[in-house]
Amino acid sequence: MNDKKKILIVDDDKFLLGMYSLKFEKGGFEVKVALNGAEAIDMLVNGFKPDVLLMDLIMPMMDGFVMYENIKKENLAPDAIAIMLTNQGQVSDINRAKDLGIHGYIIKATTIPSEVVEEVINIYNKNKK
Repeated sequence: MNDKKKILIVDDDKFLLGMYSLKFEKGGFEVKVALNGAEAIDMLVNGFKPDVLLMDLIMPMMDGFVMYENIKKENLAPDAIAIMLTNQGQVSDINRAKDLGIHGYIIKATTIPSEVVEEVINIYNKNKK
């Protein structure tokens, strides 16, 4: 039985996707990545069930909020812990994330990648009780 936690990382920055993929794989996660919200939703529709959904906010076509609203509406990842990983630190964005039921909010600019992995694990453990 594979007991690795599954994470879906959604970000339009290929460099960051590669870097975070590596960090999370080293942290014991099974990692899938998507470059935009539509790609992420396709993966979920096609049966991928992540334990953690880590999403950027600012992306082309569909921002992280709209993507997460669609995922919730379609009940595509009902058990996933949803976390925003973004450079948008405005209180209005953080409050909107909370209102949507997003479990955590990490600001990229103030968090190094290894801290992001730690923070994601902390948020996951806190919400999976």
